[in-house]
Amino acid sequence: MKPQKSPGWVFSYILLGIIWGSSFLFIMESLKTFSPIAIAFWRTAIGALTLVVILTSQRVSMPKSLKHWGLLWASGLLMSGIPAVLFGFAEQHVSSALASIMNASTPVFTVLAIMIAFRAEKPKPQVVVGLGLGLIGVFVVLAIWQGFGDNDPLAVGALLLAVTFYGFGSPFVRKFIEPLGLDPKTAVFGQVSTSALTLLPLYLAGPLTIAAPRFESIASILALGIVGTGLAYVLYYRLLATVGSPIASAVTYLTPVVGVAIGVLLLHETITWHEPLGAVIIIFGAAVAQGRFNRFLVKK
Repeated sequence: MKPQKSPGWVFSYILLGIIWGSSFLFIMESLKTFSPIAIAFWRTAIGALTLVVILTSQRVSMPKSLKHWGLLWASGLLMSGIPAVLFGFAEQHVSSALASIMNASTPVFTVLAIMIAFRAEKPKPQVVVGLGLGLIGVFVVLAIWQGFGDNDPLAVGALLLAVTFYGFGSPFVRKFIEPLGLDPKTAVFGQVSTSALTLLPLYLAGPLTIAAPRFESIASILALGIVGTGLAYVLYYRLLATVGSPIASAVTYLTPVVGVAIGVLLLHETITWHEPLGAVIIIFGAAVAQGRFNRFLVKK
């Protein structure tokens, strides 16, 4: 059964884009005090604590099945734990603007994941064309003709791997989590709490902080945990149930706009001509793959 769209989904879509577009600034600020693993742990742990307060106040029940917890753990690693570590690692070596632009390729990888693992039929021509355009856009963003330019290849690889996990995460949630019938807040709590528990031993194995605590870093971690992880994923799950994974994952169309604007205005980062051009190609390719232009391409 197709998800039923409600009039309020556009507002949720824009708000989520602003929240997640700002997260690249918060990651950059957090790195002044915390390691990438520490950032991933604290943002999921604080997100889980935020949801505990909400769930307790609303008396929402928790999953009782071990199978349910196992599926929530898997979705948490795909959508929270692993990408959070990878983005933190990457932003040690690349700008927040580049990270936000690369995040815009999530819809391309979502369609690719649906083709590979979550659908049996032969891919339609526009899907293949859209994926090709999206990948070309990624190459343009990275200035592949310059060998990634000044960007660290490991950081670039981390960004690509992170969006790959996101790409598989959205359809995984649609196929395995939504049929459980859980309250979205319960599902998100299961996701971030299991990710935090998984990351905890890795965090404790290293330094708690890598520099003296700074107000900006603490505030950024709180923003990432409370708003960017806890509340934003509740919003995302609702959007996912309303419009489906291809459109919901396309919220990353907005994140590069927000992320680049913040990077340039607040962090004084610079962007080169090929980065916004590549972002436009990525977004256009994702839209083609998702069938947004079918009404113009299909003959009546």
